[in-house]
Amino acid sequence: MLFFRHELGNRFLTLFCNVVSDLNLTDMETCYKMVRTDLLKSIPLVSTRFGFEPEITIKLAKRSARIFEVPIRYAGRGYQEGKKIGWRDGVRCIGAIVHFALSDHVYSGDETGSEILGRLNRAPRFTKWMADVIRPYLGESVLEIGAGTGNLTLQLIPRPLYCVSDINPLYLDHLSKLALNRPYLQVCFTDGEKGDTYPQNRFDTVVCLNVVEHLADDSAALRNIYNVLEDGGRAIILVPCGQWLFGTLDTVLGHQRRYSPDQLRSLAVSAGFTVEDVLPFNRVGIAAWWLNGRVLRRTSFGLWQIKMLNLLAPAFRLLDRWLPLPPLSLIAILRRSPASVSLASANESGDVPRGDDAPSDAPFSRQPALR
Repeated sequence: MLFFRHELGNRFLTLFCNVVSDLNLTDMETCYKMVRTDLLKSIPLVSTRFGFEPEITIKLAKRSARIFEVPIRYAGRGYQEGKKIGWRDGVRCIGAIVHFALSDHVYSGDETGSEILGRLNRAPRFTKWMADVIRPYLGESVLEIGAGTGNLTLQLIPRPLYCVSDINPLYLDHLSKLALNRPYLQVCFTDGEKGDTYPQNRFDTVVCLNVVEHLADDSAALRNIYNVLEDGGRAIILVPCGQWLFGTLDTVLGHQRRYSPDQLRSLAVSAGFTVEDVLPFNRVGIAAWWLNGRVLRRTSFGLWQIKMLNLLAPAFRLLDRWLPLPPLSLIAILRRSPASVSLASANESGDVPRGDDAPSDAPFSRQPALR
């Protein structure tokens, strides 16, 4: 039994949910939903009553899950048979739709910091800024290590060959969906410290942003990147700057360390690279990171902070080069060249050479991050 007033209410709630989730469902309150176990376990669920329906629907939409509707049979109950839903539940459902539309709590906490990374994805203008800085250094065949959910990837493609990789199976599943209609986009599992997990083919560019600082053996990671590059190929490595800034945000993200410009240069040279440049990036962000991670000792950014970052990112990128502050991050532009072969050999003998392009008294490159 399906009452007419219930049908109207159901259609309204489905329409409202579709508006906030950008879906095209015919019945959001169907009560039948099948979700892959690994995906469902990775979503934090808090509702205990009818709010579960809009919660799971909106959170799946925010996770870019592929949702399909299939026909089912339904025999409605009457109130004499135990039906309990009433108009108050409809009002609560409207409140739940509004609440979960505004929330970005769509990842359960895990060792890869998915919750924080998911929140940072709400700042696409900041991602575009980062992509604009590194784009001039990209070649035609690119390997991106630690691609996450592909936010940076979408800024850098298309390319004749673009291979995205990660260690998180949830991210790999998301990246596989991005590759469905992009024949030039390949997806693979890559553990930065294990050379046998890298693709077999060679690339003219490797992009590795916010990855090396997570690894216990960062030297092995850079050697693996060196080995997967063609002769003359470039590696673009972004790492956090300043060990003095290490705080609770670094801990929850799984950072092993933060780098000084000299440490980053020495690490690159010991792996066989020639250092072309070390670019300071995001001086503005250092105040927010210090306040949240060192003073307030928070384990995540507030949603309003991320929204402000996204809103003000265009202004920040204009001001960044003029601020008398140390950068929050460093971007190393590294080259695998014939000259670096002798450096790699010297490193095997126990020496850590420093090239003429990496003077020990230079705190970081004076060249602006934006070109």
